[in-house]
Amino acid sequence: MLKYLSVLLYPFSLLYGLVMWIRNKLYDKGLLTAVEFDIPTIAAGNLSVGGTGKTPHVEYLIRLLKEHFQVATLSRGYNRRSSGYILADEHTTAADIGDEPMQFHDKFPDIHVSVGEERMLAIPQLLMDEPGTQVVLLDDAFQHRSIKPGMNIMITEYNRRFTKDHIVPFGRLREGRQGYTRANCIIVSKCPPTLSLAEKQAIEKEINPLPHQQVFFTTLQYGAMYDLITHEPVQLAADTTVLLTCGIARPEPLLEKLRSSFDQVFLLPFPDHYYYSEKDIAKIRKELDDLPGKNKIVVTTEKDAVRLHLLKKTLTEQNLHMAVMPVEIAFLFGAQETFNNFIFDYVSRYYPATNQ
Repeated sequence: MLKYLSVLLYPFSLLYGLVMWIRNKLYDKGLLTAVEFDIPTIAAGNLSVGGTGKTPHVEYLIRLLKEHFQVATLSRGYNRRSSGYILADEHTTAADIGDEPMQFHDKFPDIHVSVGEERMLAIPQLLMDEPGTQVVLLDDAFQHRSIKPGMNIMITEYNRRFTKDHIVPFGRLREGRQGYTRANCIIVSKCPPTLSLAEKQAIEKEINPLPHQQVFFTTLQYGAMYDLITHEPVQLAADTTVLLTCGIARPEPLLEKLRSSFDQVFLLPFPDHYYYSEKDIAKIRKELDDLPGKNKIVVTTEKDAVRLHLLKKTLTEQNLHMAVMPVEIAFLFGAQETFNNFIFDYVSRYYPATNQ
């Protein structure tokens, strides 16, 4: 049945793909205006709809650059409960700017975090508000072509590479595969840490990068868990029963990681970017209570944590302790320094006197 439904969706994919092809051609030929700015702008995004692990890659860029430059991020603020341009401050919540920008704001208080649907207008506003800004990271901006970034980083997931995908709704691509040609570098994310050199080379051949493009491979590295409310470290025994509660596009890598560490792991999924309610907290509490074992805990992601923090009072009333599992990325095949230099070489064109 699903096979037949997929076939029915294919004509819609062709139509949507044609619309996106025309749009891209209009930008390529200068018939639609793309604005450039006189400071370094780095866009990180993907061809597909979610689940590529973009957020930890943006965080990697923040860590890399913030020790040398005043960094700002600009996101659309997907699924936030506000609109327009917002520059985050000490009163900002996930409802104001969205979960991913709020995660940046919480983890990196020394950078500027902003959101705005019209990024062409938001960047000048950001530079007016924070004139010391030296680098702007454009989060999820690969298709936002009204801005022409100085560097385009395209991320594609190892298990769902764009080379084997199709345009929505038949597949998961936001535009045709040829969109990859706009990228300065391509990152194959969520690779197994044991990825062989032979498979790496096969994937590079499959991607067929242009002469100016570099291809990198990254894997996920999960950090030490901490309490959602107190931020104190959480140590769990192997016999702990774990309830993974999360609203993210692809929970499978985290689920696999937990199952490699704990005997009993259960999943309670919610939609991506989901805002939890008090009823949801009660549901999570009941699900946890119904699980077997004496030692039980809820584990969630950093992205979920910023949304769950809106219900801090309810969590306390329910006596529901949650452990947050942070995640970072690591470059495979010893390519970290090459990537770092690739980024610094671009930024230093604007600040040649800066020593990294």
